[in-house]
Amino acid sequence: MITIIDYGAGNLRSVVNAITKLGYQPKITALAADIVNASVVILPGVGAAGDVMENLKKLRLIDPIRNYIDSGKPFLGICIGMQVLFTHTEEGDYDCLNIIPGQVLKLPAGQKIPQIGWNQVKYKAPNRIFDGVPDNTNFYFVHSYYCQPNDKSLIIGETDYGIPFCSAVAVGNLTAIQFHPEKSGDWGLKIYDNFLKQAQK
Repeated sequence: MITIIDYGAGNLRSVVNAITKLGYQPKITALAADIVNASVVILPGVGAAGDVMENLKKLRLIDPIRNYIDSGKPFLGICIGMQVLFTHTEEGDYDCLNIIPGQVLKLPAGQKIPQIGWNQVKYKAPNRIFDGVPDNTNFYFVHSYYCQPNDKSLIIGETDYGIPFCSAVAVGNLTAIQFHPEKSGDWGLKIYDNFLKQAQK
């Protein structure tokens, strides 16, 4: 079962629509048992990382998410769903899930913040989520903060916005991306399709 975590974010429907368009039938849930028993979990997100962490705490989903990832089953974090996987965020000075050691930092001054719109993702390491997607393809971003993993070898995609920043990361069964595939047209659908096909192997 493809499970999409519902913690009160506003963009779940667009994620569901994209995945349904590919022929899958995802389940939206806020129940810990559904997460633990899922075969694939997606954590999408818009808004502030602190709000996400507070909602995950209220719903008692933090340990189920950690346990699921520890189990080795496929997990995809999107935008804020990527950022909360890190140790700490400058946004509101919140501790996050600490699954990927590193920090979430504010984009540098001198650029329009938040970054809203299309920007290129340059591949830093091979990963099946990018199969068939050309290097430097444009994807849709909406964010004011970026992830900085302690271990730079985890970075599989990088984007320039005042500075080069990590826009995709992968470690084991976990993949996380800063951009929104569901808002990125056919190439975004390809990202979802690659992830889900890989998850079923």
